[in-house]
Amino acid sequence: MADRANFVVVRGSGEYELYLSRFGAVGIDLDLLVGPAGTLAMVRRLSADDRWLDDVFCQGAALLDLGRKVLLLFAWEGPSVGLRHRAATLELLRQAWAGWEVRWAYDGNADLRTYLGLDPEHVRDRDGGTSAGALLEPDDEGLAEPDPMAAVVTVGSDRCFVVATAGDHPVREGSALLDRLVGAPEHGVCRVAAEAGVHVDPLRRRVGWWVLGSAAEAYEMPRRWPGWTVEFWEDRWEEHVRAAGGRFRPPAVDRERALAEVRAAAAEHRRTV
Repeated sequence: MADRANFVVVRGSGEYELYLSRFGAVGIDLDLLVGPAGTLAMVRRLSADDRWLDDVFCQGAALLDLGRKVLLLFAWEGPSVGLRHRAATLELLRQAWAGWEVRWAYDGNADLRTYLGLDPEHVRDRDGGTSAGALLEPDDEGLAEPDPMAAVVTVGSDRCFVVATAGDHPVREGSALLDRLVGAPEHGVCRVAAEAGVHVDPLRRRVGWWVLGSAAEAYEMPRRWPGWTVEFWEDRWEEHVRAAGGRFRPPAVDRERALAEVRAAAAEHRRTV
């Protein structure tokens, strides 16, 4: 199975080079910790390819703007998309790319094309519909993992559910999500180190959502919730904690331990590639 990634190098002139890696998505955040020079050397070893991966097949990407010194990236897996290691990974990336602006591409490859002034529609998969993740029981064994593939969904101040992130982000379901939650297994207080989440306030008809990876059409979610106010919190899961009235309480993050673990993961990754 391939883990496809696009890499883009923007020259000082504004022209860009596009590269494709069939197995570069896994560990892309760790690869980038070598900084600009090491990353550029790695990318230039790939073959130039004019194929832009779409929302379905692009599992990670990085754009290096050499003139403006901007790094734009996203990943589907790795320490950067785990709640325990997210902040530490971004902190180490900003250290490695000192003098550069490090940005996260929440809309996947569409964000890279938008940055370049290209039409993001080129990488859309509008015919695929929405794939709803399974609703998980409180004793689901996957939730015992340190970095479960799960999204927390809270409704008002009294209900909490957990959805598997094998499907699309649950916010993509629109208000139909509330119908799907009728009779679903409730978790009382969600203590999951989730990688995504949604808070729905039915009385005020407001929705807030966040993601650590990417979500196709991330900035189009208000269209899926007509008549509601939709706020995108990007990776700020703390907003969800505040909004949920105590129903979402993820484990505390140990910054020093997280930094050490990401450094160790990066060293191990370099030994194995």
